[in-house]
Amino acid sequence: MMRGKRLFITGGTGFFGLWLLESLAAANQELHLNCQATVLSRNPGAFALRAPQVFSLSNVRWVEGSAVDFSVETVAGKLGCSPKELTFDMVIHLTTESDNDKTLADPASAIEVIVGSTRQALKFSKDVGARRFLFTSSGSIYGPQPPDVTHMSENSVFAADASDWKSAYAISGSAKLAAEKLCAECGKGGGMEILIARCFAFSGPGLPVDGKFALGNFLGDALAGRDIIVKGDGTPIRSYLYASDLASWLWTILVRGAAGRIYNVGSEKAVSIRETAESVRRQISPRSNICILTPLPDSPRIHRYVPSTERARSELGLSERVDLEEAIRRTVRWSEGKL
Repeated sequence: MMRGKRLFITGGTGFFGLWLLESLAAANQELHLNCQATVLSRNPGAFALRAPQVFSLSNVRWVEGSAVDFSVETVAGKLGCSPKELTFDMVIHLTTESDNDKTLADPASAIEVIVGSTRQALKFSKDVGARRFLFTSSGSIYGPQPPDVTHMSENSVFAADASDWKSAYAISGSAKLAAEKLCAECGKGGGMEILIARCFAFSGPGLPVDGKFALGNFLGDALAGRDIIVKGDGTPIRSYLYASDLASWLWTILVRGAAGRIYNVGSEKAVSIRETAESVRRQISPRSNICILTPLPDSPRIHRYVPSTERARSELGLSERVDLEEAIRRTVRWSEGKL
């Protein structure tokens, strides 16, 4: 289904985009797919400096522009063709606001990045005759996971608190849910098959080591020989899907997912934040200390963020092939230029 296809990708310069583009390049080479990707980016030049091996891929074209206000006319103009000549078979919409500080400082802008870009991507997809559309949503749409629910399924009725403007998690979750509703409404008309991937937490080379991701921050600390800083109390429960699994799951959902279907994407293997830090220390920097910045309360409410992936496993045959320990080892080898 991918052979000779033309893809359009928004948000292709982030962690997800890096892995999708490199895996597509590998598939093109090994399977002779001749599949072409056009990527929309606000600053292709900056990305070229950060990831030249991806920017220079022969099967990828770059278009400079904002995902909030792009159109067939603007993209065609950048590519030097007429709007009528611009056609794509599939669209992958990855654009999001991933900076928690920006989200809290200007929630309206963050919501516009998520919801506004989805609206534009759906319109663009219709205009270019795309047959399938994949939207990467987030597990944050479920809201706080109840303590008696070990794994969140796609049928869970919980939702992020749209009135909570002090939590980047809630703001993003509410915006992603609104974007999902736009996708569902667009899919009702037929003509384009909408797929939604609700993504949780991930690991692997390319994960930012100085941002909102606890595992990434732990890796950054350990690789630099510093003490590993746990900003909270270490009790929240997470799970981490390795990036190669993430890429294969997203490609499978795009190609084989049922139209209108939502699939959780993540690992079911739960681990606490403290246990995650201990795994990083054990494998990278055994002499580093683990510093818990927030004392443990007398009766902590454990915050869980763990999906049920039964639907993806049973309907699409997907599985998790790389566990957390191996993910850490591979990331270390990559950082040393050995992977």
